[in-house]
Amino acid sequence: MCILVKPLFDIEFYIIMEITVKQMMQIEENGHQMGFFRKLMMENAGAAMARHVVERFSDLKSKKVTVFAGLGNNGGDAFVVARHLTGFGCQPTVILLGHPDKIKTEEARSNWKILEKMNSVNLVLASETSGLVNSAEIIIDGILGTGISGKIREPYSSAIDLINQSDAFKVAVDVPTGLDPDTGLVHDKCVKADITITFHKMKIGMPKNQDMCGKIIVEKIGIPPEAEIGVL
Repeated sequence: MCILVKPLFDIEFYIIMEITVKQMMQIEENGHQMGFFRKLMMENAGAAMARHVVERFSDLKSKKVTVFAGLGNNGGDAFVVARHLTGFGCQPTVILLGHPDKIKTEEARSNWKILEKMNSVNLVLASETSGLVNSAEIIIDGILGTGISGKIREPYSSAIDLINQSDAFKVAVDVPTGLDPDTGLVHDKCVKADITITFHKMKIGMPKNQDMCGKIIVEKIGIPPEAEIGVL
Protein backbone atom coordinates (compact mmCIF):
# COMPACT_ATOMS: atom_id res chain seq x y z
CA MET A 1 0.00 0.00 0.00
CA CYS A 2 2.77 2.48 0.90
CA ILE A 3 4.52 1.80 -2.40
CA LEU A 4 1.36 2.85 -4.28
CA VAL A 5 0.65 5.95 -2.23
CA LYS A 6 3.92 7.74 -2.95
CA PRO A 7 3.72 7.82 -6.77
CA LEU A 8 0.05 8.80 -6.57
CA PHE A 9 0.98 11.72 -4.31
CA ASP A 10 3.76 12.77 -6.69
CA ILE A 11 1.31 12.88 -9.60
CA GLU A 12 -1.06 15.08 -7.58
CA PHE A 13 1.81 17.41 -6.70
CA TYR A 14 2.84 17.68 -10.35
CA ILE A 15 -0.67 18.73 -11.31
CA ILE A 16 -1.03 21.53 -8.73
CA MET A 17 2.56 22.84 -8.80
CA GLU A 18 2.70 26.64 -9.04
CA ILE A 19 5.14 28.42 -11.35
CA THR A 20 6.47 31.90 -11.97
CA VAL A 21 5.89 33.94 -15.11
CA LYS A 22 9.56 33.55 -16.05
CA GLN A 23 9.29 29.76 -15.77
CA MET A 24 6.13 29.75 -17.86
CA MET A 25 7.77 31.83 -20.58
CA GLN A 26 10.69 29.40 -20.73
CA ILE A 27 8.36 26.40 -20.89
CA GLU A 28 6.47 28.03 -23.77
CA GLU A 29 9.75 28.73 -25.56
CA ASN A 30 10.91 25.14 -25.04
CA GLY A 31 7.60 23.86 -26.39
CA HIS A 32 7.86 26.17 -29.38
CA GLN A 33 11.36 24.92 -30.14
CA MET A 34 10.04 21.34 -29.98
CA GLY A 35 7.58 22.19 -32.75
CA PHE A 36 4.51 22.83 -30.59
CA PHE A 37 4.24 26.39 -31.85
CA ARG A 38 2.82 29.35 -29.94
CA LYS A 39 -0.03 29.62 -32.43
CA LEU A 40 -1.15 26.14 -31.33
CA MET A 41 -0.89 27.15 -27.66
CA MET A 42 -3.04 30.20 -28.38
CA GLU A 43 -5.62 28.14 -30.23
CA ASN A 44 -5.87 25.59 -27.45
CA ALA A 45 -6.05 28.26 -24.75
CA GLY A 46 -8.86 30.14 -26.47
CA ALA A 47 -10.76 26.94 -27.23
CA ALA A 48 -10.52 25.83 -23.59
CA MET A 49 -11.87 29.17 -22.39
CA ALA A 50 -14.74 29.10 -24.85
CA ARG A 51 -15.65 25.60 -23.68
CA HIS A 52 -16.00 26.83 -20.10
CA VAL A 53 -18.24 29.70 -21.19
CA VAL A 54 -20.40 27.33 -23.25
CA GLU A 55 -20.72 24.89 -20.34
CA ARG A 56 -21.74 27.64 -17.91
CA PHE A 57 -24.23 29.40 -20.22
CA SER A 58 -26.42 26.95 -22.08
CA ASP A 59 -27.99 29.38 -24.58
CA LEU A 60 -25.32 31.73 -25.90
CA LYS A 61 -27.56 32.90 -28.74
CA SER A 62 -29.44 35.06 -26.25
CA LYS A 63 -26.35 36.32 -24.38
CA LYS A 64 -24.52 39.58 -25.04
CA VAL A 65 -20.80 38.86 -24.85
CA THR A 66 -18.16 41.60 -24.82
CA VAL A 67 -14.50 40.67 -25.27
CA PHE A 68 -11.84 43.18 -24.19
CA ALA A 69 -8.57 42.51 -25.99
CA GLY A 70 -5.14 44.06 -25.63
CA LEU A 71 -2.42 44.13 -28.27
CA GLY A 72 -0.40 41.18 -26.99
CA ASN A 73 -0.91 37.44 -26.79
CA ASN A 74 -3.51 37.80 -24.04
CA GLY A 75 -5.58 39.66 -26.60
CA GLY A 76 -4.76 36.96 -29.14
CA ASP A 77 -6.20 34.33 -26.78
CA ALA A 78 -9.32 36.48 -26.48
CA PHE A 79 -9.67 36.66 -30.29
CA VAL A 80 -9.69 32.86 -30.36
CA VAL A 81 -12.33 32.76 -27.61
CA ALA A 82 -14.58 35.07 -29.64
CA ARG A 83 -14.18 32.98 -32.80
CA HIS A 84 -15.04 29.75 -31.01
CA LEU A 85 -18.10 31.27 -29.33
CA THR A 86 -19.59 32.14 -32.73
CA GLY A 87 -19.84 28.42 -33.42
CA PHE A 88 -22.44 28.23 -30.64
CA GLY A 89 -24.67 30.97 -32.02
CA CYS A 90 -23.05 33.81 -30.09
CA GLN A 91 -22.32 37.13 -31.82
CA PRO A 92 -19.63 38.64 -29.56
CA THR A 93 -18.41 42.21 -29.58
CA VAL A 94 -14.60 42.41 -29.52
CA ILE A 95 -13.21 45.70 -28.24
CA LEU A 96 -9.60 46.12 -29.34
CA LEU A 97 -7.73 48.46 -27.00
CA GLY A 98 -5.52 50.01 -29.63
CA HIS A 99 -5.04 50.01 -33.38
CA PRO A 100 -4.83 46.72 -35.31
CA ASP A 101 -1.50 47.82 -36.81
CA LYS A 102 -0.04 47.80 -33.28
CA ILE A 103 -0.88 44.17 -32.47
CA LYS A 104 2.43 42.85 -31.19
CA THR A 105 2.78 39.21 -32.20
CA GLU A 106 2.27 37.22 -35.38
CA GLU A 107 0.00 34.77 -33.54
CA ALA A 108 -2.33 37.51 -32.32
CA ARG A 109 -2.28 39.33 -35.69
CA SER A 110 -3.29 36.21 -37.59
CA ASN A 111 -6.24 35.61 -35.27
CA TRP A 112 -7.34 39.25 -35.55
CA LYS A 113 -7.27 38.99 -39.35
CA ILE A 114 -9.63 36.02 -39.14
CA LEU A 115 -12.08 38.07 -37.07
CA GLU A 116 -11.95 40.84 -39.66
CA LYS A 117 -13.40 38.38 -42.18
CA MET A 118 -16.26 37.28 -39.89
CA ASN A 119 -19.66 38.96 -40.02
CA SER A 120 -20.62 37.08 -36.83
CA VAL A 121 -18.21 39.19 -34.75
CA ASN A 122 -18.69 42.91 -34.04
CA LEU A 123 -15.26 44.58 -34.01
CA VAL A 124 -14.86 47.87 -32.15
CA LEU A 125 -11.84 50.04 -31.37
CA ALA A 126 -11.17 51.42 -27.90
CA SER A 127 -12.58 54.88 -28.57
CA GLU A 128 -16.01 53.37 -29.21
CA THR A 129 -16.59 51.50 -25.94
CA SER A 130 -19.33 53.78 -24.60
CA GLY A 131 -22.62 51.96 -24.10
CA LEU A 132 -21.36 48.56 -25.21
CA VAL A 133 -20.34 47.37 -21.75
CA ASN A 134 -23.58 48.42 -20.08
CA SER A 135 -25.53 45.79 -21.99
CA ALA A 136 -22.97 42.99 -21.67
CA GLU A 137 -23.99 39.84 -19.82
CA ILE A 138 -20.61 38.12 -20.16
CA ILE A 139 -17.26 39.92 -20.32
CA ILE A 140 -13.99 38.29 -21.37
CA ASP A 141 -10.92 40.08 -19.97
CA GLY A 142 -8.07 39.55 -22.44
CA ILE A 143 -6.30 42.86 -21.90
CA LEU A 144 -2.87 42.37 -20.31
CA GLY A 145 -2.44 38.91 -18.78
CA THR A 146 0.98 38.27 -17.24
CA GLY A 147 2.59 41.34 -18.81
CA ILE A 148 1.71 43.80 -16.05
CA SER A 149 4.16 46.22 -14.44
CA GLY A 150 3.59 49.54 -12.68
CA LYS A 151 0.81 52.01 -13.35
CA ILE A 152 -1.72 50.97 -15.98
CA ARG A 153 -1.92 53.29 -18.98
CA GLU A 154 -4.88 54.29 -21.10
CA PRO A 155 -6.96 52.92 -22.66
CA TYR A 156 -6.42 49.90 -20.41
CA SER A 157 -7.10 51.83 -17.21
CA SER A 158 -10.53 53.04 -18.37
CA ALA A 159 -11.35 49.57 -19.68
CA ILE A 160 -10.70 48.05 -16.25
CA ASP A 161 -13.03 50.63 -14.70
CA LEU A 162 -15.76 49.86 -17.24
CA ILE A 163 -15.43 46.12 -16.66
CA ASN A 164 -15.59 46.44 -12.87
CA GLN A 165 -18.61 48.73 -13.05
CA SER A 166 -20.52 46.17 -15.12
CA ASP A 167 -22.87 43.57 -13.62
CA ALA A 168 -21.78 41.07 -16.29
CA PHE A 169 -20.21 37.71 -15.45
CA LYS A 170 -16.46 38.26 -15.87
CA VAL A 171 -13.99 35.68 -17.16
CA ALA A 172 -10.26 36.52 -17.13
CA VAL A 173 -7.83 35.09 -19.68
CA ASP A 174 -4.86 33.55 -17.82
CA VAL A 175 -4.61 36.35 -15.20
CA PRO A 176 -6.99 39.21 -14.33
CA THR A 177 -5.67 42.41 -15.89
CA GLY A 178 -3.75 44.37 -13.27
CA LEU A 179 -2.81 41.42 -11.03
CA ASP A 180 0.87 40.61 -10.60
CA PRO A 181 0.85 36.84 -11.21
CA ASP A 182 4.10 36.30 -9.30
CA THR A 183 3.02 38.07 -6.08
CA GLY A 184 -0.76 38.37 -6.21
CA LEU A 185 -0.41 42.11 -5.61
CA VAL A 186 -2.36 44.86 -7.37
CA HIS A 187 -0.06 47.83 -7.91
CA ASP A 188 -2.65 50.15 -9.50
CA LYS A 189 -6.03 48.64 -10.37
CA CYS A 190 -7.28 45.22 -11.40
CA VAL A 191 -10.20 43.49 -13.08
CA LYS A 192 -12.28 41.66 -10.47
CA ALA A 193 -13.08 38.38 -12.20
CA ASP A 194 -15.69 35.76 -11.37
CA ILE A 195 -13.55 33.07 -13.00
CA THR A 196 -9.92 33.08 -14.11
CA ILE A 197 -8.83 30.39 -16.53
CA THR A 198 -5.06 30.05 -16.43
CA PHE A 199 -2.97 27.83 -18.65
CA HIS A 200 -0.62 24.87 -18.15
CA LYS A 201 0.02 25.51 -14.43
CA MET A 202 -1.12 27.86 -11.68
CA LYS A 203 0.85 31.11 -11.53
CA ILE A 204 2.38 31.38 -8.09
CA GLY A 205 0.74 34.65 -6.98
CA MET A 206 -2.82 33.86 -8.05
CA PRO A 207 -3.96 31.82 -5.01
CA LYS A 208 -2.86 34.75 -2.83
CA ASN A 209 -5.54 37.00 -4.33
CA GLN A 210 -8.63 34.96 -5.06
CA ASP A 211 -10.72 38.03 -4.34
CA MET A 212 -9.63 39.33 -7.75
CA CYS A 213 -9.20 35.99 -9.51
CA GLY A 214 -12.50 34.45 -8.44
CA LYS A 215 -12.61 30.72 -9.11
CA ILE A 216 -9.29 29.65 -10.63
CA ILE A 217 -9.32 26.92 -13.27
CA VAL A 218 -6.07 25.49 -14.67
CA GLU A 219 -6.34 24.28 -18.27
CA LYS A 220 -3.74 22.16 -20.05
CA ILE A 221 -3.13 23.46 -23.57
CA GLY A 222 -1.01 20.67 -25.02
CA ILE A 223 2.47 21.80 -24.00
CA PRO A 224 4.61 18.62 -23.78
CA PRO A 225 5.88 17.78 -20.28
CA GLU A 226 9.35 17.55 -21.82
CA ALA A 227 9.23 21.33 -22.24
CA GLU A 228 9.52 21.60 -18.45
CA ILE A 229 12.87 19.80 -18.29
CA GLY A 230 15.49 22.12 -16.83
CA VAL A 231 12.84 24.67 -15.81
CA LEU A 232 11.01 23.01 -12.89
